[in-house]
Amino acid sequence: MTASAINVDLLPIMWSQGTGADVMQRIAAPMIGGMVTTTVLTLMVIPAIYFIWRSRSLKNRIQGT
Repeated sequence: MTASAINVDLLPIMWSQGTGADVMQRIAAPMIGGMVTTTVLTLMVIPAIYFIWRSRSLKNRIQGT
């Protein structure tokens, strides 16, 4: 929710054409990329890694090693 709100707030900065827009776009672009990356990492990558780690741990416990 927070990442969505930040990205929605930064999109008008990326589309602006006024004075100083080129400087603000250089600031907003990495922020948008970072928010998208951290959202994907938090919602997809970390749970997948945890699932793999936990399933191996349980598999080893069942086998007795």
